[in-house]
Amino acid sequence: MDRHGLHEASVGGAAADGEVDAALRAVSSAVLAVTRHLSVHEVLQVIVRAAARLLDARHAALGVPDEEGSFAEFVVEGVSEEEWDAIGPLPRQHGMLAAMLRDNAPKRLEDIRREPEFEGWPVAHPVLKDFLGVPIRDGEDVLGILFLANRRRHEGRPRGFTAEDQELLTLFAAHAAIAMTNARLYEHNRELTVVAERNRLARELHDAVAQKLFSLRLTAQAAAALAERDPARAVRELEQVERLAAEALAELRAVIFELRPADLADGLVASLRKHVEVLDRAYETEVRFTADHAVTLAEEQEAVLFRIAQEALHNALRHAAARSVEVRLGVRAGVPTGGTAVLEVADDGTGFEPPVNGSADGSAAESQGGGLGLASMRDRAESVGAALSIDAAPGCGTVVRLEVPL
Repeated sequence: MDRHGLHEASVGGAAADGEVDAALRAVSSAVLAVTRHLSVHEVLQVIVRAAARLLDARHAALGVPDEEGSFAEFVVEGVSEEEWDAIGPLPRQHGMLAAMLRDNAPKRLEDIRREPEFEGWPVAHPVLKDFLGVPIRDGEDVLGILFLANRRRHEGRPRGFTAEDQELLTLFAAHAAIAMTNARLYEHNRELTVVAERNRLARELHDAVAQKLFSLRLTAQAAAALAERDPARAVRELEQVERLAAEALAELRAVIFELRPADLADGLVASLRKHVEVLDRAYETEVRFTADHAVTLAEEQEAVLFRIAQEALHNALRHAAARSVEVRLGVRAGVPTGGTAVLEVADDGTGFEPPVNGSADGSAAESQGGGLGLASMRDRAESVGAALSIDAAPGCGTVVRLEVPL
């Protein structure tokens, strides 16, 4: 090969390398866009949107199969709300989509309308021509089928989808499978957390409210028995009834308040301030809140910080016999991360002996601190890449500190 040929080969190789790099960057961007989200439905929507952008397709869809050979969920991109309403019910067991559910293999077509499986399309459905579909797999399991159609035409690019496009979408689908699996695990763990929280509240109702109501009943019976032969003592018993009833009412209100879902629509700072104000009115303990309004976090991080603050406040108000509790939220500058959001819940209560060497199980602390739920708090913190620390000692109060990289 002469020097001219070598030059052409090197230029062609460089161009090919450039195309590969561009493709990998596109896949990386698409994958990152998906993995930033946690809910399954949100992940499905981002996968579809990222796949459409990756291969410049006008239409994209992702079908999640059910146990009956149909689709349990079907998410689309490139179809307006009005068009989707006009199309009608979700696709079931017909046409090309059903064929892909059966075969679980990639399908690349120049014109889907020429295929024998092309049938049953609603009148309002957009006209589809070139088509590319790949399964999203987790081992042998098919988590979903990803469909693209009608690639936009550009000068110098062949019509329709190419074999390279299929390879690229298959690579993206492999990463999308990880994101879908993680999202499902996250939702499962969240459900387990909800169950654990319900069990804790049930214990609170039994330990606090039920026992007080039982004492209230016995005291009322004693007052009734003493009413005729010892009126003065009966009056004292009735005063005890009044005190127990007030305590039971306060306990019940506190549990009901904890059952209310967190509303972070106004942001973390406003929601924490509102929460603290309610607790300050509900308890004799003074509860204060200070914050840096520059704190800006992702939605899932805000939810975790709010829940941990709730748990720490619950511990301080119900178990620590604190006279005052202070919630502080601020930002600590840092390089090169851009800083750290710091949440602190500090009380002047009885404190406790923290777990040895910062153990995550919190068993020792829970046995001494009335069920502090430290393991749950640490799990929540780790789910958003945050660090949780507990500064406590018997008789010296407690400081719960959560640090989240911005």
